[in-house]
Amino acid sequence: MENEVLTRYDVVVVGGGAAGLNAALMLGRARRSVLVVDGGEPRNAPAAHMHGFLSRDGAAPAELLAAGRGEVESYGGEIVAAQVISARREGSGFVVELSGGRWAGARRLLLATGLRDELPGVPGLAERWGRDVLHCPYCHGWEFRDEAIGVLATGPMSVHQALLFRQWSERITLLLNGSEPPSEEESEKLAARGIEVVADPVERVEVAGDELAGVRLQSGRVVGLRAVAVASRMVARTELAAGLGLEPAPHPSGGEYLPADENGRTAAHGVWVAGNTTDLRATVVAAAAAGANTGAMLNMDLIEEETGRAVAAARDAFSAAAESRTCEVAMGDSRHGMNHGGGDRTSAAEWDERYGEQDRLFSGNPNDVLVAEVTGVQPGQALDVGCGEGGDAIWLAAQGWKVTATDISRVAVERGAAAAAEHAPDVAAGIAWVRADLGSEHPPTSSFDLVTAQYFALKKERGEQPVRALLEAVAPGGVLLFVGHDPAAFPPDAEFDPDEYVQPTDVAKLLDDDWAVETDETRPRTGPGKEDHPHDVVLKARRLR
Repeated sequence: MENEVLTRYDVVVVGGGAAGLNAALMLGRARRSVLVVDGGEPRNAPAAHMHGFLSRDGAAPAELLAAGRGEVESYGGEIVAAQVISARREGSGFVVELSGGRWAGARRLLLATGLRDELPGVPGLAERWGRDVLHCPYCHGWEFRDEAIGVLATGPMSVHQALLFRQWSERITLLLNGSEPPSEEESEKLAARGIEVVADPVERVEVAGDELAGVRLQSGRVVGLRAVAVASRMVARTELAAGLGLEPAPHPSGGEYLPADENGRTAAHGVWVAGNTTDLRATVVAAAAAGANTGAMLNMDLIEEETGRAVAAARDAFSAAAESRTCEVAMGDSRHGMNHGGGDRTSAAEWDERYGEQDRLFSGNPNDVLVAEVTGVQPGQALDVGCGEGGDAIWLAAQGWKVTATDISRVAVERGAAAAAEHAPDVAAGIAWVRADLGSEHPPTSSFDLVTAQYFALKKERGEQPVRALLEAVAPGGVLLFVGHDPAAFPPDAEFDPDEYVQPTDVAKLLDDDWAVETDETRPRTGPGKEDHPHDVVLKARRLR
């Protein structure tokens, strides 16, 4: 690339018709930087008026586009009259080359390039296109009501087109132009509606003054007509698509289009389409509506990307800050019971030593309360507090959750990461492993749809702030799941005193009106370790706002 990219935009829209402009309008109102590149070749340019557009019926197409350009520009959108020479993917975005030597960068690309109409090679036909050579009765039928209209056959749908135009006039002639004659059933319908069928090939269009007067057949006969309807072969303008990894698909009408989902998202990441590029039969109002929807969906796509980056940055900052601190509070993973291997085991080094004494300290299975409460829940962002060797984090990632797994022990975190690597790639990729002391290093606020703390050994002497930080980490609508072993199961002479540690009941006391408690109970254990700890205390609360 000889020229340097001058400007980077959130979205570059290729095509300044109704779809492209309405998408740009929505994006501008969403405070997005948007560039519309308009080649100045709208499909409906030959037509003097457009119809079927509420509040704009009968307006000139050029007037609609001029008003649309002004509206887009009023919200900061930029519109340039140019051709797009090429578009290619570069990194996570795109580089677009414009005529005149200009270049533009884009995070997303919207193709609203419309289509071209391929007409039969009848002399004089193309010159009258959009005036008295028609394709759509809803667009032009009213203007030629009760006039003599010829339907030039181009394929199997021509009989349907003739029957359709019959709604606007009783004087309809189907010009077979040498094509296959109608079937017996079709002929019966045509005859019943009084539609004449002419088999001779059409030689040319006849014009008197500046009006269509009829068609001349090869036999020499002139069929007097005021308009000719023809089903063009509609082909989306897809010249840019090939370089972006997209191929046009055949349309049932005989044309070609670029496939996309109902919102305009194509199979090529970051490339969207709207209007006649993907919907060959869309009228102006339908193309504008599609552009509005696609613009909104493009904005949402960018929001999701930006949110993902923000979460990743918060995680990185959380991890970096945690690595710089000395950890004092014990956090662990209980797969066979409470982590109570000594009341003085409170430092990261001591927990590393404890994990290092065995190849595996816990079973690697997910905790039964987590499985019971989370199975079937729509996945989102999860924080696994005291992840240990990763049983819970791996299970969550396998369900589709994006997990931040934290533990005070570097050995535990490294084991968890190694265990995750043995699973499917998407499971391992779905977990960020962080060595941290959540007693002093707090997670990002309002970032997680699920915060799960299974047998989290946090001493009460650390105060309320660590627990409040966990509550604040839950996003509105998200859930806190805090589980501990029933304190009543610990014998009085045990080295571990559960009263020294934060219990689910202590957490419940900190919940205010922003929370709804969904579960607060003592329930029997069903998983490993139930012999030593037959009951768990379970607190499940949802953040309302």
